[in-house]
Amino acid sequence: MKKIGIEIKWGILFAVIQLLWMLGERLAGLHDENIEYHAKITNLFALVAIAVYVVALLDKRKNSYQGKMTWKQGFFAGLIITAVVTVLTPLTQYITSAIISPGHFENMIAYTVETEKMTQEAAEAYFNMKSYMIQSIIFAPVIGIVTSAIVAVFTRKK
Repeated sequence: MKKIGIEIKWGILFAVIQLLWMLGERLAGLHDENIEYHAKITNLFALVAIAVYVVALLDKRKNSYQGKMTWKQGFFAGLIITAVVTVLTPLTQYITSAIISPGHFENMIAYTVETEKMTQEAAEAYFNMKSYMIQSIIFAPVIGIVTSAIVAVFTRKK
């Protein structure tokens, strides 16, 4: 456990930061009165996610590899972080949808139908807990693997 303690710590921190971001979105009205800006603003979380992976891999390099880390070591550390994030994804998605922003799905359905971006049926099929759970469980590992591979290039040090 000690060998992957840093990765577990950063996976949990990532989940907490993600929840704080969702809370920020909710407080900014991006889940209701300012919903028209949601799609653009929520994508900015990618920058936060990358920053978390960078700091995590630098932490791993400093504290596990005495300041030196190969791409492979960084990539595997990123994969473990990704695994932790993926395991926590159903919980973070539930907390976001049921506690932080319980009206978000209904608001998104209404917005996409009003703006004629989707039909009522398509919006209801897309904006619901089951759909978001599936999407997040697929999205987390795919994006995590890609992020790990790229960030490991920039955090390696001989």
